[in-house]
Amino acid sequence: MKPTDIKDPEYFHKVVDCQYACPAHTPVPEYIRLIAAERYDDAYMINWESNVFPGVLGRTCDRPCEPACRRGRVEEEPVAICRLKRVAADNKGDVKNRMPQGPFSSNGKKIALIGGGPASLTVARDLAPLGYEIDLYDEWNKGGGMMRTQIPAFRLPEEVLDEEVNYVLDLGIHTHFNHYVESMKNMLTKDYDAIFVGTGAPKGRDLKLPGRESADAHIHIGIEWLAGVAFEHISKVGKKVIVLGGGNTAMDCCRTSRRIGGQDVRVVVRSPFKDMKASPWEIEDAQREDIPILNNMPPKEFVVENGKLKGVLFGHVRAEYDDNGKRKLIPTGEPDTFIEADDVIIAIGQDNAFPWIEKDIGIDFGKWDIPVVDRDTFQSTLPKVFFGGDAAFGPENVITAVAHGHAAAVSIDLYCQNKNLKDRPDPMTNLISQKMGIHEWMYDSGVVDDLRYAVPHEEKKLSLSDRKIEVELGFDKALGFKEAQRCLNCDVQTVFNTSRCIECDACMDVCPTSCITFTNNGEESDLRSRLMAPANDTSQDLYISDILPTERIMVKDENVCLHCGLCAERCPTAAWDMQQFFYNVTKASSGCLVAE
Repeated sequence: MKPTDIKDPEYFHKVVDCQYACPAHTPVPEYIRLIAAERYDDAYMINWESNVFPGVLGRTCDRPCEPACRRGRVEEEPVAICRLKRVAADNKGDVKNRMPQGPFSSNGKKIALIGGGPASLTVARDLAPLGYEIDLYDEWNKGGGMMRTQIPAFRLPEEVLDEEVNYVLDLGIHTHFNHYVESMKNMLTKDYDAIFVGTGAPKGRDLKLPGRESADAHIHIGIEWLAGVAFEHISKVGKKVIVLGGGNTAMDCCRTSRRIGGQDVRVVVRSPFKDMKASPWEIEDAQREDIPILNNMPPKEFVVENGKLKGVLFGHVRAEYDDNGKRKLIPTGEPDTFIEADDVIIAIGQDNAFPWIEKDIGIDFGKWDIPVVDRDTFQSTLPKVFFGGDAAFGPENVITAVAHGHAAAVSIDLYCQNKNLKDRPDPMTNLISQKMGIHEWMYDSGVVDDLRYAVPHEEKKLSLSDRKIEVELGFDKALGFKEAQRCLNCDVQTVFNTSRCIECDACMDVCPTSCITFTNNGEESDLRSRLMAPANDTSQDLYISDILPTERIMVKDENVCLHCGLCAERCPTAAWDMQQFFYNVTKASSGCLVAE
C-alpha cells in the first residue's frame, strides 16, 4: 500500500467519526471540550458556524453523530452529543455581537428563498453577509418551516426557535410572511439572479380505506394536524385517539394528543416494533407517557355508524424476512381487532408537493414528484433554480436540511459569478500539536469507564397538563461537564513521523487496542489480515507510513484507535505526536465585486 497522505483534508476528517457522520460536519469534539471548560459562548458559536440552530438541534436532532461515536465502542452508550449541544445553547450569554453585523455592502445580486425552513434560513445566513439581497417567502406568519409546524412545543419551546430564526432574519433578510407562492413562472419574471426552493415535503400521506370519506371530520393527516395545533387552530381532540404510523411524526401526534384532551391514546403500527422508523428516544418518551404501541396490526376499515366515526378495524400480520432482509407481512389468520376512537390521526409518511411549479418552465421532475436535482450542487434542470432540504430529495431531518443549505449557498454564489458549480472551494482545516511537556497534553486524554448520564425530565403530571411545558430539562452545568468528559477527543490525531522512528515497538506494546503494527507491506486485504488485531472493518482507513530502515512499515487501524495518546507518551524519539485536527465545512465565500 502507498503511504497515507495526511495532508488530504478528508483523511483525518473521516477519522473524526462523529463529525464525519454529521451531515453539516459540526466539529463535535471541539465544542464538547469548550463545554467542559465552561466556555459556552465559544461552544455555541462553533455550532452556529456549522449547524445554524444549536438550541433547536440540541433538542430535536436525529443524532446521526451518536451511533458513530467511539465511546460506543468502549461502552454501551455513546456520548450524549445532541444534549451537550443544548448545554452550550442554554448557558450561552449574548452571542449576537459575535455574528456577522449588517448592513452589508451590496454585491448587486438578488436571491429569492421560497419556504422559511432550515434549508432556506441556512442559505440566507451564508449569503447575506456576502452582500446578497435576499427575499424570503413563507405561507406562515413566522419563519422556521417544519421546525415550527411539525415539532411540538413540549420538545422545542417557541422562544428557542424564535431566537435562532431571528439571528438569521436580523442579518437584513426581507421577509414576506403569510405569502404563499402560487406560481414559479411568476417568480421567474421577477429580477432574481437565483431562486432557492426549500418548501419541505408538505404533503402527508392518506389512507384510502372503507369509511375514510364518511368519517373525514374526525380523521386527520399528521403533519397538517400538528401545524394546526402549533398555530392554535386546533386546541382539543377526542378522548379516544388512534395514531396510525410508527415514525417520529406519529410519536409527536400521540404525545400532543395526550396534552389536548386525549385520555386513551394508542399508536398502532402495521410493522414489527423493531422496524419502527421513529428514533428510539422518541419511542421511549411516548412510552414514558403511558402511550401503548400496538404492532403488526394494519388498518382495514374506518368503522362508521350513522355518519359518526366509531373506531378502526385492524387485521393481524407477522413479518417474514428473506436472505436480503426484505420484509413481507403475512396475515396470521387471527380475528380482526376493533378499537374505538373519537379521532384518528394518520402519520404514515410525507411526500413532496409542487402544485405551484408549472411543468413547462424547464424544471424536470422524476419519481414521486421529486425534482431532478444535482446531488452535489443542488441545481435543478433550470439553472437559476436550486432545491434543498426535504424539497430536494424527500423527507429527511433538520441537520440534513442545514447541510443542503450550506452546499446550495456555495452553488448559488458560484452561479452568480458565472463560475463552474463543480469547482467547489476547499474546507478550512488545521492540524496543531497538543504537546505541553514530556507527558502532558493540552486536552484530557484519559480513557476510563464512564456510563452515559441520564437527562432529567419534567414531572409527568405537570408536563401532560400543558403542551407548551418542555419535557426534557436538559443537563445542568455539572452534568454537562461530566457528560463532556466522556468524549474521547477523536479529533486529536496520532501523527507519525517516519524519520524519527527507531522501530523499538514501544508504541505497539503500550497500545490498549492493538491498533499499531510494524510489518512488511502488502496489498490491503493481505495487510489487514496480518495486523496485531485483524482490521476487518474496511469502512475506516489504515494509516500507512513510509518505508522504515528495516523495510517494514507502520500500520495503524484508525477504526479502533481511542486517541488516548499512550503511543506518543511512550515513544522515546517523539515519532508519534498528538495533533488536533480542525475541519470547517465549505461555505460560500463570494468573489463578486461590490456593486458601484
